[in-house]
Amino acid sequence: MERSLRAARVATYVYFVLCGTLMGTWVVHIPAIEERVGISHAALGGLLVVLGIGAFAGMQVAGPLTDRLGTRTVVPAGGVLCGVTLFLPGLAQDPWTLAAALLVFGFCNGCLDVSMNAHAVHVEKAYGRPVMSGFHATFSVGGVLAALAGAGAASVDLNPAASMAAMGAAGVVVALASARALLPAAPAARKPGLKAETGGRRGTRGRVRLLAGLALMVMLCEGAANDWSALHLKDVMGAPATTAAFAYGTFAAAMTLGRLLADRLVLRLGAVAILRYGASVAAVGITLVTVAPWMWVVFTGWALFGLGLSGCIPQLFSAAGHADPSAAGANVSRVAGLGYVGMLAGPAVIGWLTHLVSLDHAFVLLALLCVTTAVGARVLRTDPVLVRRGGRATADGTREHEMAANTH
Repeated sequence: MERSLRAARVATYVYFVLCGTLMGTWVVHIPAIEERVGISHAALGGLLVVLGIGAFAGMQVAGPLTDRLGTRTVVPAGGVLCGVTLFLPGLAQDPWTLAAALLVFGFCNGCLDVSMNAHAVHVEKAYGRPVMSGFHATFSVGGVLAALAGAGAASVDLNPAASMAAMGAAGVVVALASARALLPAAPAARKPGLKAETGGRRGTRGRVRLLAGLALMVMLCEGAANDWSALHLKDVMGAPATTAAFAYGTFAAAMTLGRLLADRLVLRLGAVAILRYGASVAAVGITLVTVAPWMWVVFTGWALFGLGLSGCIPQLFSAAGHADPSAAGANVSRVAGLGYVGMLAGPAVIGWLTHLVSLDHAFVLLALLCVTTAVGARVLRTDPVLVRRGGRATADGTREHEMAANTH
């Protein structure tokens, strides 16, 4: 059993890397596809919304389907579909065909995203300790692999359709090869000795709604940083474009580092503390970005913003999955879906605010959202985190130090 659990954890890492690689492959080919289709940046922005709509729809379909059919069926199916549809944007000849391709690819990506997170919840429950943040960290690794593969394809003048088809085919192979190692069912269903104390279904739905609201705020902040960090350094601080690009790099690197460390911190401090203090650190970071007159302080602010946000989403997804083991997929899809809406809305909301105030003052909204998240962190306290102790399970959302010898 110990060996199969390790294999399931490795397979989950693989699917997170796969999801990041397939999405990253589309991202690195955006400039070439934009030029080929002949659309403006504004039109591309609208098409990216279509991608988001498809992803949101896929999440809502895949969540309940995962609970019904099991992650061993839905996760590899999502990976295969995502790989098969990856090349479609590369074939687009006009905005309408590109929109259709992005809608389909986004739907499949959403299916993979939710189902692999649901499986990550099952693995975490079986381990009896926090492992969710590590999975999310490896998603960024996939983006790096996509960037390297895209650079290699460009160096040999491979057109986008061929390059994306090759990456998609590799993704299909990886998705199928890793399927056998996945857990066949939720640990709660397989282990009668492990039982979570959950409230009534109505109370669970209320907690999941609160988790989804917090996810919306956190991912709105993340989306805003993705699109506006470099522009802030260039337009507000007067940095050259080459320097400005490092603003997002600083944010992303700090977020990846934070997620690599977050699981150990959750084990020591508890999920509530990670969400509360992480959001507080993020609020301090974005405040520094807003008020600092010196470039090095701004970079410090973006690093703190990424570091603070890094552990928040994994804890919210984990809490949603543990709230009701029989509906882990559906609950994760609700939280991830609303969070994804925030990710899409973040850049647009900040852009709208810049019509009223300066860009640095618009970032005050992000600080307020982080403070609100910190205040709302207590909602995690009611979500059970199964921890094995002396052969029995305990439900504790705050702090736990004793682990069974067979968890790694």
